[in-house]
Amino acid sequence: MAAVRQKHLVLILAREFASNLATPTAVTDEHGVLVYFNEAAEEVFGLSLSELGETDYDEWTARFSPRDVDSDEPLPMDRRPTGIALRERRPAHERVRITSVDGVAREIAVTAFPLYAHLDELVGTVTIFWRE
Repeated sequence: MAAVRQKHLVLILAREFASNLATPTAVTDEHGVLVYFNEAAEEVFGLSLSELGETDYDEWTARFSPRDVDSDEPLPMDRRPTGIALRERRPAHERVRITSVDGVAREIAVTAFPLYAHLDELVGTVTIFWRE
């Protein structure tokens, strides 16, 4: 049986914060694993957290086919805000077209920022979605 990894306190607090927001919000760990998204994000994603579960970055972002708003071409990983926050450890914002799991295409604005426990200790990200 695999050992359960303890979540960092900052991630626990970020989850609590997100759970009290009416704004669609997701939280990842330092590896990009989606560890939580709030009820408001369920409408954007087209499914619930219990249906998706903890999922790695590549898998959960690919499920929504993120595309450039202007060209409708697939949005490269280096332009996806959560990926930028994880890799470059800085905030990022982008307008994106996604197709939710329920088949609905949506244009959204995405803002992501890194979460630090200490100046040099990245523990995850918070990503906020706004419907355009």
